[in-house]
Amino acid sequence: MSGGVDSSVAAWLVRERGCDCIGITLKLFDNDDVNGKEPCFCPSGPPAAHNGCCSLADVNDAKLVAHRLGIPHYVLNFAEDFRDQVIRRFIETYEAGATPNPCIDCNRYIKFDSLLRRAEQIGFGVVVTGHYARVEKDAGSGRFLLRKGVDGKKDQSYVLYATTQEQLSFCCFPLGDLTKQEVRDIASAQGFINAAKHDSQDICFVPGGDYGAFIERYTGKRYPEGDIIDGNGVVLGRHKGFIRYTLGQRRGLGVAAGTPLYVTGKSAADNTVTLGPDSSLYTKFLTADRINLIACAELEKPLRVRVKTRYLQAEQDGVVEQTGPGSIRVDFDKPQRAVTPGQAVVLYDGDLVIGGGTIRETG
Repeated sequence: MSGGVDSSVAAWLVRERGCDCIGITLKLFDNDDVNGKEPCFCPSGPPAAHNGCCSLADVNDAKLVAHRLGIPHYVLNFAEDFRDQVIRRFIETYEAGATPNPCIDCNRYIKFDSLLRRAEQIGFGVVVTGHYARVEKDAGSGRFLLRKGVDGKKDQSYVLYATTQEQLSFCCFPLGDLTKQEVRDIASAQGFINAAKHDSQDICFVPGGDYGAFIERYTGKRYPEGDIIDGNGVVLGRHKGFIRYTLGQRRGLGVAAGTPLYVTGKSAADNTVTLGPDSSLYTKFLTADRINLIACAELEKPLRVRVKTRYLQAEQDGVVEQTGPGSIRVDFDKPQRAVTPGQAVVLYDGDLVIGGGTIRETG
């Protein structure tokens, strides 16, 4: 329970079913980690829907809702796990020249791993969250399936693709069959203090969204300036540390040109940022590793799928082929813009999540 409306209504729904439940808020930061500000507590909204760290006021909101529901509320300290499994991976991915998605790692390693194991220790066998998605068990195969939430604008299946069969067997997403408006209506009818609370916007541990500043402050490192080059290696200017740039970026480049230029590549080895025209951002295929397949154990042959390479992106048509035990290749019907290494590619068949992986290369 983050203090937001989604997790609060999820708690109410399972309580209404007669379940024995408790409310949990996750403490993910020590004060020093957030530069002397208030500690951060785990959000449960969509991945691009947080406006900085959750505050002590959010924890108080969660406690008030839990009290209204008549259930115990606890704060669990997972700061060490979060540092190792989420922040460390976030920084290492940027340092390698890719762009991470920490919300997926948070779901994979914290909510549906660390929290699930803690829940089992204290005698609770199911983790309930406010995600907009659905889980069901296929009678024929015996596999647990992940489906989109019915509210297309709030569907969060993209950030849940990495959940394993074991984890899905212990997950409950009560909001999967509801729209956001229906959730707010329930919260209002129950008199929840957070019924009209707004969703926020940034990654929870990077207030203001300045990833470069956060990484330098957190690591104590200074990432040196380097050359900004074009596709032929011609120096166009100087960058302020390559971790501060992302694929497709146009603003803040500090390079004057007669036509718009975009970040089309980064090299950690050479400490360079490459710029080019918009046309240079389009790719026909991608490869991905660290795959997790949900609908099946493996892809036995090429399969036509719908593809997302960003949370808010419209699905695209393509063909996926498994190229190894932990890798896939996706060929798009139409070239796609700014497909970014480090981000997730998620594969769909209608509302069914087939699986996904971490994008490594494009071409």
